[in-house]
Amino acid sequence: MRYLIALAFVASVTSIICGYTLEVDYAQKLIGFGVVGLFFVVIPLFTYHRWKNRDAKEYMLTKEKLEEMRKKEGDTRKL
Repeated sequence: MRYLIALAFVASVTSIICGYTLEVDYAQKLIGFGVVGLFFVVIPLFTYHRWKNRDAKEYMLTKEKLEEMRKKEGDTRKL
């Protein structure tokens, strides 16, 4: 998975750079395909790869976690 993400990233960045540097009729398409590749292929694959073994509930801010954080700070206010 890591190599696929790296390959897609390099291909997208290369497409964008070629679109800016080459004097061809389809330069804007190269830039567009590079941007689409980054945002619709590379970023979702990278996000999935990094979060696939984690529980999203650990990162959610709940009432219990707020109270726990306040206890650590020494604040005694209630919500």
